[in-house]
Amino acid sequence: MTSALSVREKMTSVLRGGPFARYMTGEAISMTGTWMQLMAQSWVLTTLTNSAAMLGMVNFASGIPMLLLTMLGGSVADQYDKRRILLATQVVQIALAVLAGWLVVTGRIQIWHLLAIAVVLGISTAFEMPSASALVPELVSKDEVATAIAIDRSVFHGTRLIGPALGGIVIGFWGAASAFFINAASFIALIVALLSLQPRKRGTDVEEEQRRGGMKEGLKYVRADKPTWSMIALMASVTVFVFPVMVVMLPLYAKEVLSLGPDRMGLLMGISGIGSLAGSIGLLAVAREKRIGYLLMATAGVGVALVALSRATNFAIAAGALIVLSLSVSTSIGLANTVVQERAPSPLRGRVSAIAGLSFFGLMPFAALGITSVADWIGLRRALLVAAACYVAAALAVLRGPARHLYSTSAPNVPKTSP
Repeated sequence: MTSALSVREKMTSVLRGGPFARYMTGEAISMTGTWMQLMAQSWVLTTLTNSAAMLGMVNFASGIPMLLLTMLGGSVADQYDKRRILLATQVVQIALAVLAGWLVVTGRIQIWHLLAIAVVLGISTAFEMPSASALVPELVSKDEVATAIAIDRSVFHGTRLIGPALGGIVIGFWGAASAFFINAASFIALIVALLSLQPRKRGTDVEEEQRRGGMKEGLKYVRADKPTWSMIALMASVTVFVFPVMVVMLPLYAKEVLSLGPDRMGLLMGISGIGSLAGSIGLLAVAREKRIGYLLMATAGVGVALVALSRATNFAIAAGALIVLSLSVSTSIGLANTVVQERAPSPLRGRVSAIAGLSFFGLMPFAALGITSVADWIGLRRALLVAAACYVAAALAVLRGPARHLYSTSAPNVPKTSP
């Protein structure tokens, strides 16, 4: 069993200076701003509508471009400089944040504005996500990939713990527009970090030829590798049945079911980050042979937490259930993504990351409309019970077969590039 000391040693080794540490610093600042903006956007939406389906429509608007363009984004990430791709997407997102903040501060904001901004953001994210996912393994040695991914997830969830709560406080003092402007400024830290990174070193002629291939090679690889295919299916199950609750319905749940204001809504969203952060850090201590056991425990945790949320009557019970839910989801997604990234061949990593990303971004718009429409039909509490039952059944079906494959990091041969 991995000791706490060895976990600290892993983290210290990977974060001791160098490009990965600089990138994570910029990412931490930028992601904090992003979570603040998401909190502000959710609050603005709840002032414009009380329909759960309309909240899901904003996610649908951003998800459709990602569904259509993420595979193209994966191919671009393998062929071109990932730093330049990420720099371009940060500039686009700064412009969108400033525009949204201006619309809010001038009192002109309408739902269609947020829908239009979501569409452009979805286009940007379709190129950003594969490049960002594939960049992290390139900043460390091969034996440090799992640790780097765990740290990357820890930063993501750590900022998720801070950002919404900070966003709620900022909204309370200076209004929702301030959170959008702070997010725009936060991108500067990531831009500076990206500018400090060196370009990827050229690989062998064979590797460079493989990088020029299309998405067909990435799909062949995913279909051929059972662990990768199973982990992507598991992530898809989380997206369809659980993420709409955590990302789309939580603001409405806080406002309509628990009668919370923006400050406590932000606190509730932030509290859910406690479990996510604990789960991502805990990945550092999960031995390869214990992965399937942790995945099964995480599945049970999600089911129990969703049932508890459906019965919660006050802030404390809901907060406790959200901690368990986010811990379980973070463990499940983190382990699944670690398996995918460990096994992905470098020339195909952008395309494999794109396919894995589609299990979230591609399905999220439809999942958001599905669960939120169910909530409008039968009520928020009953919709949570439906989500719990569906997720547990789907996850157990996915995990039934691949257990013996999760212990190995060997992957099938990289498919040859099509002529």
